[in-house]
Amino acid sequence: MFPDSPTVLNGEFGWGTFNTISNNFNKVLLRKSQNTSISERSNVRNEMWRKKVDNSIFRYDGTTIPRWMVANWELEKYFPDKDGSLRKGDKESQTSIRFNNENFKGHLTCSFPKNRSNKVHRLWVSEDLKEELKRTFVMSHMRDIESGLRGDVGDIEKEIPFWEFVDIEFDQKNRVFIFTAHYKHEPLFPDLFTNLAGSPALKVIEDEIDDKSDFRIHKQDWKSKDKLETEMGALNTIYTLIDVDNKLIYVGEAKDLRKRLKQKYPSIPDWTHYRYDVLPKNTSTEVRVAIERMMIRSYASLLNNKTNVESFEISSYRLANDKIDK
Repeated sequence: MFPDSPTVLNGEFGWGTFNTISNNFNKVLLRKSQNTSISERSNVRNEMWRKKVDNSIFRYDGTTIPRWMVANWELEKYFPDKDGSLRKGDKESQTSIRFNNENFKGHLTCSFPKNRSNKVHRLWVSEDLKEELKRTFVMSHMRDIESGLRGDVGDIEKEIPFWEFVDIEFDQKNRVFIFTAHYKHEPLFPDLFTNLAGSPALKVIEDEIDDKSDFRIHKQDWKSKDKLETEMGALNTIYTLIDVDNKLIYVGEAKDLRKRLKQKYPSIPDWTHYRYDVLPKNTSTEVRVAIERMMIRSYASLLNNKTNVESFEISSYRLANDKIDK
């Protein structure tokens, strides 16, 4: 039997206290509910398809569009085919895809596959958009790599169950597809996963899974100096340093980028940003140094430099390297 009032602890716990605790507890639950709920979007302006993010985008550079969305978007009207075929090389297949406030090139194709009874429409994404999707949907990207490393054995989505979604709209007036990340599964270690997603180390693993050529140079974007400690797989590199305040540029080579850039640079002591390219792993030191010398000489022909190399001086930046081949 329940008592008429809550259990008294030290003679000080009554209904008033109980109600106060209950109200506070409900407020906490409400806050938690609001924090973990996903609000539906209010800025959808066109017919929308909410697609689950899977390996079709990462591995096959695009996605098949369901027949009902082909009809809703009237794709056959805006992307006319010839006898049931529209290929990437056809001008009519060209389109744009907007994602994360950037515009990317895309293609809308159609065909009659041998194993299908109906015409299939497919939206193709560019390489740079695919990389942006990988950075946005980090967890789906990592799960796809895990699946590839296992040899695609078993149902990876059952073993590692989570889902991420991208909303796809089609703006008929401008013939533009609009991608919006609706739900992302936050990684346990967000900074680590974000850096890993674009790292050369991960790109090498992807190349092995996709059976791509061994001779691959992995290019990186500019990063601020404070990002150096997060670098993974930056081995066998040609790098560039820049000092945005004093307008200096420096080109070098390194077996291990992190170790090399921790050293002092008298030629460009206050460098602020860096970028690098990772050469194929079987590239010898001799070849790497030869590439470095070639790059320095090329920069010298474009920028003001410390030697008498004739330059067009296309920028106010100066080449900081002391040794330049003549």
